[in-house]
Amino acid sequence: MTDLEDQAFPRPPLAADEAATLLGFLDRQRATLAWKCGGLDEAGLQARLAPSSMTLGGLLKHLAHIEDDIFSTWLLGRDADPPWNAVDWDADPDWDWRSAAGESPEHLVALWRGAVARSRTIVAEALADGGLEQLGRFRNSRGESPTLRYILITLIEEYARHVGHADLIRESVDGLTGESPAD
Repeated sequence: MTDLEDQAFPRPPLAADEAATLLGFLDRQRATLAWKCGGLDEAGLQARLAPSSMTLGGLLKHLAHIEDDIFSTWLLGRDADPPWNAVDWDADPDWDWRSAAGESPEHLVALWRGAVARSRTIVAEALADGGLEQLGRFRNSRGESPTLRYILITLIEEYARHVGHADLIRESVDGLTGESPAD
């Protein structure tokens, strides 16, 4: 069983500055994913809906990778840390999704929670050191760098898309539906 349901469900602020609003929406998406994956055993986290090979466990590992990549690499310009740095992403671009099948719910939850905690620390430091306008160190093929604002919105978009997938998978496992535990 996963322990993702042990905290109050966050609500984005109705009236706040831009950074608090963005972080509020990101935390809501994170909490929704946690709720959709909460209380499931290994079989529940590995359930699939045809024709996709996507699982809730794969979503946890994929989003842990995205959390680490988007802030460490895009914002700070650092090389990937373990376990991401040991992967040949060109040879196996779906490694995060595929490799989750052999991992315990406890490991997947810990991996995701650790990535979220690291992201929160990096974002807090970046907001204190330059705000949403701060440019990341990553450069695209045109030599452009994203702002912290762009990076946060990209992560919110990534979560929102995958929370939709999680809705369908979780409903197929045990019928759980809704947007939050209060629904």
